[in-house]
Amino acid sequence: MALLEVQGLLKHFVAERSLFGRALAHVKAVDGVSFSLDAGKTLALVGESGCGKSTVSRLVLRLIEPDAGTIRFEGRDLLSLDARAFRREAQIIFQDPYASLNPRMTVGQILTEPLALHNLVPPARRRERVEEILRLVGLEPRLARRYPHEFSGGQRQRIAIARALAVEPKLIICDEPVSALDVSIRSQILNLLRELQDRLGLAYIFVSHDLAVVKHIADHVAVMNLGQIVETAAADALFAAPRHPYSRALLSAIPVPKPRAKRSHIVLQGEIPSALSPPPGCRFHTRCPYVVDRCRNEMPQLVPYGIGHATACHRTSELPSSEAIVPTDGGFSPVLEKLVAAFSGGPEAARGSGVSSLGTNPA
Repeated sequence: MALLEVQGLLKHFVAERSLFGRALAHVKAVDGVSFSLDAGKTLALVGESGCGKSTVSRLVLRLIEPDAGTIRFEGRDLLSLDARAFRREAQIIFQDPYASLNPRMTVGQILTEPLALHNLVPPARRRERVEEILRLVGLEPRLARRYPHEFSGGQRQRIAIARALAVEPKLIICDEPVSALDVSIRSQILNLLRELQDRLGLAYIFVSHDLAVVKHIADHVAVMNLGQIVETAAADALFAAPRHPYSRALLSAIPVPKPRAKRSHIVLQGEIPSALSPPPGCRFHTRCPYVVDRCRNEMPQLVPYGIGHATACHRTSELPSSEAIVPTDGGFSPVLEKLVAAFSGGPEAARGSGVSSLGTNPA
């Protein structure tokens, strides 16, 4: 049984009201989204800004309520569960570590708060538990007395991860967790998340617009466009052979440090349609290079196309090969080949993400 099952999720926001309060226009933020997530796995929701991926994550956490659809957690209807109790099962890591931590609280107070709210640990043992959590994310226990402004961006995000882990959740939603960080420390945070997942059996919903990051961490990927999922597949399958034109365009935009590699670069023409008035038929047809009349009039359904792969496109079987979109090898200059080899097996790789090997036992 899947840990999380979402069916037909719908959320429209009122964008304009009449003088008497009647809704005149709606933003169709999420429009019929369905997916499932197994325990210990990572589902990535990807797409351009405004596609609805962050709204989906907030609906799953019940930070906002859906207009329609069902969300089941461990087989139970999420809307019938006590919201406070569900907070122990699911947590979120926000995008900006500079804004998500209270600047007036020490790290120790930040991590003690969820322990006290859910009465998870006796008061006498809370300090010890805070030290255990800090070790778990690669921070020294002595840092518990400091305030957030005394830390770097990467350290603050580790604190945010520690806060999410404090209640021992089964599901963590990572909403663009590395996009606000310096490129040099993104891999450390991603490696930390992977190691915590392997160690604690966590399930992640990973929200991102950066497909290079998604490729590093995801087991399964769902591509969203204007509130709908247009393609879903195992991460390896999607990156090897994307089937939807929108997915191909996203993948072709990934920077690849291989100057000599031959690859297709898909440039989409036109503006992104508004979620206030999405176009009829396929919502991607205004920018799709393969559009036909059927695309303009009939909305495609998400249908299976191979094992574990589904796409919402009328012309999936007619599209040309996608092999040249993301080169998998070759294309490096001789100098770059040496640098890649050096960094792949260098001291940074050996050092890892800094996860403590002490587990939950105090030092």
